[in-house]
Amino acid sequence: MISAGKKIDTRFQLKVFRDGEAGTVALADLLTRRTIVSVYMRNNTPGCDRQNDSLAAHAAEFDRAGYNLVAVSRDTCGSHAKYAAKKKISYTLASDPEDLFAQAADSVVEKSMYGRKFRGPARAAYVLDRDGTVLAVLEKVDTADHAAQLRKVLAALK
Repeated sequence: MISAGKKIDTRFQLKVFRDGEAGTVALADLLTRRTIVSVYMRNNTPGCDRQNDSLAAHAAEFDRAGYNLVAVSRDTCGSHAKYAAKKKISYTLASDPEDLFAQAADSVVEKSMYGRKFRGPARAAYVLDRDGTVLAVLEKVDTADHAAQLRKVLAALK
């Protein structure tokens, strides 16, 4: 997994759902200021719902603190549109079925579900500077209180 001080290549394209519309942008275009990138597995699953509920409840706080918020999963933008409406999500949801962000962050890991092993993105969060420099990494997301974890990390960056 990438560590603080390293730089992520931000030139790859992601499909995103934000401000009620779907589109395609380079990761670099999302980094208009310091940005929190929270990686989760799937919309409408218990752990991921808790993770996004925590973020959604505190999204305005992160915005006031000067941070963009982007949540990344393999879901489509169509799924993200429904999910954002259902969960009242105001931040950007990125569709990354090819795990481009996880590859850039060196965070594709082996996982196991029902005895089947596969590779996928680590459930983690990253704080990025505008140029893609990693300021902090949360390697293990507390799905129930992800926002509190992030607040501690951001407080240490000031």
